[in-house]
Amino acid sequence: MTVVEVFADIGCPFTHVGLRRLVEERARRGRPDVVLRVRAWPLELVNGAPLEPGFVAHEIEALRRQVAPELFTRFDPDAFPATSVPALALAAVALAAGDAVGEAVSLELRDRLFERGERVDTDAVLDAVARDHGLARPDPTEAAQLVAADHAEGIARGVVGSPHFFVADGSYFCPALTIHRDDEGEFVIRPDEEGFAQLCARAFGAG
Repeated sequence: MTVVEVFADIGCPFTHVGLRRLVEERARRGRPDVVLRVRAWPLELVNGAPLEPGFVAHEIEALRRQVAPELFTRFDPDAFPATSVPALALAAVALAAGDAVGEAVSLELRDRLFERGERVDTDAVLDAVARDHGLARPDPTEAAQLVAADHAEGIARGVVGSPHFFVADGSYFCPALTIHRDDEGEFVIRPDEEGFAQLCARAFGAG
């Protein structure tokens, strides 16, 4: 089994694209032995404030227009979570239950947020995800501890931002995309073919 470890925030749209691309590549290559372990990189702790829904919506508009028109189909900025901590903590509990559960929950939470327009900081959504995967949600104190522990480990391992991928002896920050701003301050986003190929070479080997 090959493990691709990812430090990322639930509300980061660039992570959603990167994870989707890697899952698609895994399916194309027929490599179910490659698993994703998605860890918490809580941007509200990193930045000292929660992500701003309008800003995320602006990022998503640029992503849809320039590289991923098939994604973020029902994203609703009004349903953007006020905090990512409860969802990140549930993902941590899922990962502790096994790689398959951890990956499934991390992907589902992002799918619910970005493709279904659901608010993933509500008890209704989080309870449903936990129930469907046979998990018990952590209480608020434990949730904060789980997320803080991942954050601390990410710092120790040199995480640059969300998403940061680790595999074998290499690590890659946001390898699926190149992102910068033009002279007018607008996002310019392109697929990073070279960076993604390097990640895939580490994760899947040659071929």
